[in-house]
Amino acid sequence: MSALKTVVGPYRYLDSLKSGRIGVSGTELDFIEINPLIAAYRRMVRELAYDVCELAVTTYIVAKSFNKGFTALPLPLNRMFHFGDIQVGLDTGIAAPGDLAGKRVGVRAYTVTTGVWVRGILQSECGVDPASITWITDDEEHVSEFVAPPNVVASGGTSLVDLFQAGKIDAAFSGRAGLGRTGAPREGWEKGNAAPAAVQTTRPFRALFPNAAELDLAWYRRTGIYPIHGVLCVRDSVLAERPELPRLLFDAFRRAKEEYLTQLAAAGPQTADDAKWVALQAIVGPDPLPFGLDENAKTIEALIDYACKQQLIPKRYAPDELFLPIS
Repeated sequence: MSALKTVVGPYRYLDSLKSGRIGVSGTELDFIEINPLIAAYRRMVRELAYDVCELAVTTYIVAKSFNKGFTALPLPLNRMFHFGDIQVGLDTGIAAPGDLAGKRVGVRAYTVTTGVWVRGILQSECGVDPASITWITDDEEHVSEFVAPPNVVASGGTSLVDLFQAGKIDAAFSGRAGLGRTGAPREGWEKGNAAPAAVQTTRPFRALFPNAAELDLAWYRRTGIYPIHGVLCVRDSVLAERPELPRLLFDAFRRAKEEYLTQLAAAGPQTADDAKWVALQAIVGPDPLPFGLDENAKTIEALIDYACKQQLIPKRYAPDELFLPIS
């Protein structure tokens, strides 16, 4: 069998896989670097451009509801918490989450994973119905067949940065989900733009939750939900040819991760990527990258529930309808 065209993020814990030092039995992975990674999401969804590809988890769930021809393994490749992801204008009168009702909030696209997690938190933890907010988007959805709810309004080509600066939206997500970029998710998207974490506006703003780190920790300890961002997907045609491949991939990714965590514990963080996982270990424990369907069931069930309530998917799927049952 020819090498499998593979796209994953630039994670240090996968270096041993990308170098070939840790291999997948009987299979060669041809790793392709795509920057930014979300450019690969769109190609995978619309063109089935790769054999194995990391996808944003809500992009995947929406794509699966339209039978796009690939299936996820329970290999969450990226994680982050979300109480710190909304910025609100100081001139809007927004002092608490409930004040978002009736306001206009910017997010790159409605199915952006950060947006789904934050809307879920606002509804489940703060009683804020996402339907009470007008969501302003400045990019198209990866899954072109998806039709957003009526309270989602396209910006008409004006960036969220410009809308926020002009006072035409009251709040917005930071980073890639909102104010940290102005370009479309194509290759080289970030060239000429500010760093993804930056908010490119002089209009005064503040974080909706100034104590986000405390809230992230308390929420995890109470709920056990550890938000997933990227998941590894495989073309269904490849799965049909190689039914043993999911287990082989799962075992190889797990070996790479375990080796990395051992090295991280011995040497300490050397890069920003290392520091991210060390910070997450302080919240979730020694393994900040738990793999497996059983190990992630609570998180996956919460995400499915959020996606259903937010009208991203037509029904509440069971986890094993979306993810191959490997643990």
